[in-house]
Amino acid sequence: MTQNTGAFEALLQEDRTYPPPADFVAQANISDPGVYEEARRDPQAFWARWAGELDWFKPWETILDWSDAPFAKWFVGGQLNASYNCIDRHLSGPRKNKAAIIWEGEPGDWQVYTYRDLYREVCKFANGLKSLGVEKGDRVTIYLPMVPELAIAMLACARIGAPHSIVFGGFSAESLRDRIEDSQSKVMITADGGWRRGNIIPLKASADASVEGETPVEHVVVVRRTAHADDQMQAGRDIWWHDLVADQPLTCDPEPMDSEDMLFMLYTSGTTGKPKGIVHTTGGYMTGTYATTKWIFDLKEDDVYWCTADIGWVTGHSYIIYGPLANGATTVMYEGSPDYPTGTGSGLSWRSTAAPSATRRPPAIRTFMRWGEEYPERHDMSSLRLLGSVGEPINPRGRPFPGIDAAILDEQGNEVGPGGGGYLVIRQPWPSMLRGIYGDPERFVQQYWSNYEGIYFTSDGAKLDEESYFWLLGRVDDVINVSAHRISTMEVESALVDNLKVAEAACIGRSHEVKGQAIVAFVTLKDQVAASDDVIAELKQHVAGKIGAMARPDDIYFAAELPKTRSGKIMRRLLRDVAEGRALGDTTTLADPAVVEMLKEQYGDEE
Repeated sequence: MTQNTGAFEALLQEDRTYPPPADFVAQANISDPGVYEEARRDPQAFWARWAGELDWFKPWETILDWSDAPFAKWFVGGQLNASYNCIDRHLSGPRKNKAAIIWEGEPGDWQVYTYRDLYREVCKFANGLKSLGVEKGDRVTIYLPMVPELAIAMLACARIGAPHSIVFGGFSAESLRDRIEDSQSKVMITADGGWRRGNIIPLKASADASVEGETPVEHVVVVRRTAHADDQMQAGRDIWWHDLVADQPLTCDPEPMDSEDMLFMLYTSGTTGKPKGIVHTTGGYMTGTYATTKWIFDLKEDDVYWCTADIGWVTGHSYIIYGPLANGATTVMYEGSPDYPTGTGSGLSWRSTAAPSATRRPPAIRTFMRWGEEYPERHDMSSLRLLGSVGEPINPRGRPFPGIDAAILDEQGNEVGPGGGGYLVIRQPWPSMLRGIYGDPERFVQQYWSNYEGIYFTSDGAKLDEESYFWLLGRVDDVINVSAHRISTMEVESALVDNLKVAEAACIGRSHEVKGQAIVAFVTLKDQVAASDDVIAELKQHVAGKIGAMARPDDIYFAAELPKTRSGKIMRRLLRDVAEGRALGDTTTLADPAVVEMLKEQYGDEE
C-alpha cells in the first residue's frame, strides 16, 4: 500500500497516551510487559495456559493443528461446553448468589439474575428447545431485542450444542430470511416487539414475513415483551416463551462439545450479495474471549461491568455474555438507547456509571464528549475505574494483545520497519479467530487469505512508528485519492477530532472531475459550539495544518448525529451515498435510520 510519508508527521510527534495512576497499575490483573515476550517465544503454551483456566470435560491432545492452513484447529481432542463455563462452574461457591446479569428495560422495568437464577432459566429453555426437536448441530436463529431472554436463549443453545445465529433486531424481514435460509435454521426465537426510543419495534411482524412460503423453520418461539402480537400467533408453528418453559425441568445436562464444534455463526451486515456467516468454534473462541475480557477490562470480583453494544454484533456476543460470564462477572444489559428519554446524557448512562464498581466499555465515548461535563458532574463517578471503546478508533496508537502475531507488510509481502506503512496482517493463527464462512470455505480463503499466502489479511492499513507502536489508518478501501495523494479517511478524521470544537467526524471521498476525489467531512460539534461558516473555515485550516493542504476537506457538513449501527460503527457507505446523490443502500442496521435522511435533506439543500 502506498502511503503519503509526510501525512502523519504531525500526529506521530504527539503523545496521546497517558500513564494510568500508580494504584491502578499496582492492582491490575496484568502489568508486567514481559508477557509480550513470553507469548512471542511460545504462543501455543501461552494460549494453552489460558485454555487451562476454563473447565474441560476431556483434556485436549494437541494445542494447535495448522496442517490444513488456513483452517486452524485449536485444542484438538478436548471437550467442553460454553454454557457450563459461563454458569455451572460458578455454582459451587459464593458466586451462585452473585448477580450474573443486571437488566433494565427502556420503560424502566428491571430484573437481576444471580448465577443460580440464570442456571435455572437456561436449563428450562434448553429443555424447551429439546421438546421442539432441536438436537446437537441444529441451527437456531435468534431475533430478539436486548432482553434477558436473548442471553438465556444463546446460553441454552450452547448448552445443548445447537449453534445460534443471532440477527440484529434492526434487520429487515428480507435480510432475516436470507440468514435463516443460509443457516437452515430449525427454530427461530423472536419477540412480539421491543422498545427503542419510546417506540415499539414490531419484531414479530418482520419474523412472520421472513418465514412466509417455503422455510426451514419449524417453530417460532415468541417472547411477550410489548403485548402487541397476540393476534399474530400461528397455530401449530408459534409458541409463547412462557408457555414453552412453564413445565420444563430445572436441570439440563450440558452437551460435551469438541473444541472445534461450532458455537455460533454471525452474519456480516451491510452486504449486498449472499450473506456471509462467520463461524466461531467452542474451545478457541471461549479461550480468546475469556482472556481478552479478563485482561483488557481488568475485571475484579466486585465489579459491575456494562458493555453498551447490542448482542446482535460480535462485540455483544463476546463482551456482554460469553467473556464476562466465563469470568464470573456481573454484566449489565440495557434494552434501549443510553440517551433515552431526554436525548442527552442525563439518562441511564450516568446512573449506571454511578453504580458501585462500574466498569464500562461504551462505544459512545465521543457522544458523551459532545454532551460535555455537565451530566457526569451531577453524579458521583468515583467508582468508575475503566472506559474502553470499540467500533471507532479514539487513539490510533497501540499494540496487539499478547499472543497475536501482527505485522505490517508492503505490497510485495515484505515486513516494514519503523516509520513504514502498509497492510496490517496476522501471521499466525490465534484461538478465537474465525474458522470459516458457513457453507463456503472457498469464499473464506479468498476473502481473508488470498493477499499473502498463509497470512490473514485484516483489510486495514497501518503505520509503524519509531517505538514500534501500530497506528491503524482504517480500512484500505477507506482511502481517498486526491490528485494522486492517497489520504486515509481516519487520518483526516483524527485531525478534525483534534480540534476542541469537534466531538466526532466521518470523512468520505466524493467524485471530482479534476482531483479524482474530493474530501467531504461530516462533523458533529460539541453541544456548546454553534455551527457557522467561520467554524468550517477554521476546521479546514486545522486539517491543512495537521496534515497538509492536500488533505483540506472540500466540504464540511454539520450533523447532530452520524449514521451508526447500534454497536457504534459509523456507516461511511451511507455517507458516500449521500455525497454522491445515490439512492440509499441498506439502512436496516442503523441505530436511528432517520439520521441519514436528515443528512440527505441537509446535503441537498446546501448543494
